[in-house]
Formats: sequence, structure tokens, C-alpha cells
Amino acid sequence: MNFKNSTAERSTVTRDTILMEEKTGNIYESIVAISKRSNQISAELKEELTTKLQEFASSTDNLEEIFENREQIEISKFYEKLPKPVAMAMQELLDDKIYIRKYEEKED
Repeated sequence: MNFKNSTAERSTVTRDTILMEEKTGNIYESIVAISKRSNQISAELKEELTTKLQEFASSTDNLEEIFENREQIEISKFYEKLPKPVAMAMQELLDDKIYIRKYEEKED
């Protein structure tokens, strides 16, 4: 997943709940879909960040290394500046990039 090119807002904005409701027909289903997708995005971001930061892991902790590791600091700052996973998930829902599979009850 390429989160670097996300068009989601990086700050708080007011959302039109009617637009979100139109995507599923029910605002609560939309919120559940956003929540589940947000958890997926968050897990992917965490995994990606962890793998990048493992390159800098050392077996000995040295105070000088902590302050001098500029590359690690830049990577961390980049991930901090990304839009929040909830904002990314909302934007994906509004752009019809989320597939929502509905549960259907069986009739006896």
C-alpha cells in the first residue's frame, strides 16, 4: 500500500455524514467499515515502520548513537506527518476504494 500519496487531510476537518451514509445505506455500517479499514492501515504502517527502524537497532545502547542517528529521526518524522489511519480510511470510503461485504442472514 502506498500511503505516501494519500489524499487524506492531515488535520481535523468537518465531515458530511450524509456522504458517508450514502456509501453503505447506513451511517453505522459506514463507521464500522471505516474502523476496520483504519485498523488494517494502522497495522500496515506499524509493520512498515518497524521493519525500517530495525535496520538501526543495535545490541548496545550508546547515548551518543541515540542523538546522532539522523536517518532514524527523519524516518520517524516522516511517519508522524502522515495522515492518521482514520482519515485515510474515510477518504478511501468516499473515493469508493473500500469493498464492503455485507453479512446476509439465512431465512429458515
